[in-house]
Amino acid sequence: MREFEMLERLRARIQARGDRVLTGSGDDAAVVRCDGLTVTSVDAFVESVHFRLATTSMRDLGHRCLAAAVSDLAAMGAEPGEAYFAVGLPPQFGEREVLEMTDGAEALAEELGMTICGGDLTACPELFIVVTAVGHAEDEDELVRRAGAGPGHRVGVTGALGGSAAGHLLLERKDGGLDPELGDELLQRHLRPTPLVATGRALAGAGVTAMLDVSDGVASDAERIAECSEVLVEIDLTRLPLDEGVEAVAVSAGLDPLELAAAGGEDYELLFTAPDTVAEQVERAAGSAGSPVTWIGTVREGAGVRLLAEGGASRRLRGWDHFSRPNLRTSP
Repeated sequence: MREFEMLERLRARIQARGDRVLTGSGDDAAVVRCDGLTVTSVDAFVESVHFRLATTSMRDLGHRCLAAAVSDLAAMGAEPGEAYFAVGLPPQFGEREVLEMTDGAEALAEELGMTICGGDLTACPELFIVVTAVGHAEDEDELVRRAGAGPGHRVGVTGALGGSAAGHLLLERKDGGLDPELGDELLQRHLRPTPLVATGRALAGAGVTAMLDVSDGVASDAERIAECSEVLVEIDLTRLPLDEGVEAVAVSAGLDPLELAAAGGEDYELLFTAPDTVAEQVERAAGSAGSPVTWIGTVREGAGVRLLAEGGASRRLRGWDHFSRPNLRTSP
């Protein structure tokens, strides 16, 4: 199929939602009505770095890529609006693969009330996908940044951790012995993550002072808050909430469950700080959005991150880093 024929087929699969989009895919550029502020996130996904097609369907891939980009909007407390996809297609890819990827992204966009407004297609030796996600806020006070954590603030995290890393291990190593239903839940945590949009907006409204999504693992993501806020973030690893099944998968693979929870990444939960005075309000707000809160540490004067193991001993762990560690996300 020729390029422009492919683009026409793609446009036929996506729908406009809301009243912001005046001109969507099909013109030289999209036109979107903007009242207030726009919040923009860009994420790139490359085969053999972020995913393997041997273990990821094109439909799941479309979902995952959009979810990861929108999770950044959730971490700011923004309302998702529009998304743009730039895709590099290797020679062996045809209409079926591209349409399946589009269907996966469009299904999630429908759940989130977003519009995929267009993007670009190009030939490429290996598959890559770049997603630009745009969110909106009426006022700057609605948004939360990574800077804002202060000494004495609590450190909290939503939901549970380690599920995506455990799901990845199940995909790559085919470990047995786990209840099939529980195993499927872990696989879905990895293949079809859910961006916590409602939770992010609820936490922003409840008074959290700094926030980001857990994409690279708490051990590394806490460093981003520490750097931007110029503080020391202390985390008690024994308090980390583990997804059900993570311990069993880790033991089967000869790994420490806490390492999966702290360094595995791609859980897309929200890591945040808040003063004691709003702690109960934060718990209620997150709970009303369907996300329980666990308090896992404290912000102190200083710099960097201190990870505490059982007994208070310091422990060194690092989450995902593209340039300074092995490619753990795609190799068994």
